[in-house]
Parts: sequence; C-alpha cells; structure tokens
Amino acid sequence: MAKPTKRKIRVLIVANDVLAILGLRMLIGNNPEMLIVGEAQNRLDGLKIAAREHPDVILLDLDRGALNFMREVLNGVNESRVLVLSDSRDLEDHRRAVRAGAAGLVLKHDAEDTLVKAIEKVYAGQVWLDQSLTASVLAEMSRATPAQDPEADKITMITQREREIITLICEGLKNNRIGDRLFISEATVRNHVTSILSKLHLTDRFELAIYSFHHGLAEPPHHLFK
Repeated sequence: MAKPTKRKIRVLIVANDVLAILGLRMLIGNNPEMLIVGEAQNRLDGLKIAAREHPDVILLDLDRGALNFMREVLNGVNESRVLVLSDSRDLEDHRRAVRAGAAGLVLKHDAEDTLVKAIEKVYAGQVWLDQSLTASVLAEMSRATPAQDPEADKITMITQREREIITLICEGLKNNRIGDRLFISEATVRNHVTSILSKLHLTDRFELAIYSFHHGLAEPPHHLFK
C-alpha cells in the first residue's frame, strides 16, 4: 500500500515590494514541504486570494496598512495564521502586530532558515517572536532590576494552576491547546489568563511572556541567547 503523501504547508505572500515577493517565492518554492497558493502586492488582492485559497500561513510584510489587513483577513479566514515580516526593531511595532493577531514575527535580515522554521512553527500552532529582540529586552530589564524584586507581592498572588498556564503560554500554546494539555475547557483557560493579566497589571500575552522570563515564572528558550 502506497504511503500517503505529507500535506504541504500552503502559503500566501502579501508584500508591496516585488523584489521581496521574488525572494520569498524562491525560498518557499524550493522547499518541498511548502506550496505557494498566491501572491499579492496590495490589501484587496490579498484578501481575495485568502478568501479563495484559505492558506495555512500568510506571510505579511509589515507596512503602514498591514495591521488593518491582518484584522480583515483573520475575520474572514480565521483558520489562517499570519507571520509578519518586519525591518523594524521597535518593540512597540512588534507588540502592535501581535495584538492585531499575528502568530509570529521575523526580522527581514534574519537567515533564510529562520523564516522556514518560523513558518513551520506557526503552522504547527505555536507563536514565533524574534529571538534577538526578545533577548535584548530581557537583558535590558535585567540590568535595571533592583536587588529586591518590587513585583514579588504581585507574583505571590499567582496560583499553581496559573503558573502552569503561564508556562504553556510562554511555550507559544493557544488557549485551546492549553485546555487540552491541562484537561480544562478553553473558557476556563481564558478566565485564568484574564486573572493572571489583572494580578500582574499586564495587558497582553506578549507582555506576560517577557514579564515571566524576567521574573522567573517561566524559563526563556535557550536559543534566545545563542
């Protein structure tokens, strides 16, 4: 009996720059585990292709209209995952992308194998953030930390179950995957996340991950510091 063919990761490229599209086409086209299902240089064409093809991963160049596009496409094709390409090292730009729904972010100057790995991780349901930028933020926070952590009182309010959820969030798992891992409902996970953010005075999962790495609530991935 013939072995079933492994399903390819279906990718849509959305970028204003023709040269960027050409480079991504060469990279992805040469990968036997990926398939380009469309290319677009503007928001309207990108939305049409996404609605027609339902790609697994949308590679999106982070420009002025990218965040609006992301919200629109995720409302219409919510099974797609958006991986943002950016040349900005501004942490706030990255946070805006995550808040708008990006499942990952890669800096344009990163090595080609980094982008391929990011596509694979995002397709698998994980979150991919730029390691070098995250590492620099953690290092800066560490240099500014006083001898006694002023956050200690807030951290003592975090329950054991909430610590388990924080660990899984920092591994990149979404609420439904966390629920499966801990044998609790997705609604229960959402309630815990809301409680965690409230106790620690944080606004989103990205801030929670940085906070947790810094204050010892989760171990940062070792590759952040290579």
